[in-house]
Amino acid sequence: MDAVVLEPALDAKLAQLRAALASLPSALVAFSGGVDSSLLLRVARDVLGPRVTALTSVSPTNPEEDTAAAAILAAALAVAHVVVDSNELEIPHYAANPTNRCYLCKDRLYEICASEARARGLAVILDGVNVDDLGDYRPGLRAAEEHGVRHPLVEAGLHKAELRTISRALGLDTWDKPASPCLSSRFPYGTEITRERLRMVGVAESALRALEFREVRVRFHGELARIEVSVAELGRFADDVLRAAVLRAVRDAGFRHVTLDLEGFRSGSLNEGVV
Repeated sequence: MDAVVLEPALDAKLAQLRAALASLPSALVAFSGGVDSSLLLRVARDVLGPRVTALTSVSPTNPEEDTAAAAILAAALAVAHVVVDSNELEIPHYAANPTNRCYLCKDRLYEICASEARARGLAVILDGVNVDDLGDYRPGLRAAEEHGVRHPLVEAGLHKAELRTISRALGLDTWDKPASPCLSSRFPYGTEITRERLRMVGVAESALRALEFREVRVRFHGELARIEVSVAELGRFADDVLRAAVLRAVRDAGFRHVTLDLEGFRSGSLNEGVV
């Protein structure tokens, strides 16, 4: 990895993040293994040392690769890592997929974090929310507020692109990792979420990543799978061999029909129109 020198303004934000963390007696980091929480955990480890613990929840809604990657990174950072089972499908009303589904999920997660923090005598719960997240439909932010969860990346004024730059400068392999929200985000609100349907989406997306699509979503519409890839990769579907491989992979996952979204990948596309 090439060395990256931070611009003074970004270096100042990193210093602000470190100072905020240094003011804490101890902390538990809600750790998914994505770009944001990985950087937060790395800096928290540097500042707090053994006074920081990472917590990762395991659920049918989480891609299995993400859980494995989180465990590997926590071990590499030599951070205490707690892995807790959390089946969101057992939460009342969650499976019905209401528009506040994310609130229900985060409320459960932060309850787990609070219990673990109390048991370990950790003073504060932290998450990896960044400034860009504040502009999207994120009902989970209300759950964070209710549980007193702090957002150090927001406090330091850090945006997603800046987090990637800092992560690269610190040598984190996650610096260019595509976003990987929970699999429930592939279902239109009001569409029932089941373990089998989550499996279908997860298997299909894993297969498409194996075909070297970098950022991909398989949106669930009953028997139909709507594929979103970046606009730059739409042209790949002109290849008959690749297209046949995509059809085979998605149908093998359990879908009968496969369609390609010509608008391309949009993060949170199923939030469009939701107030």
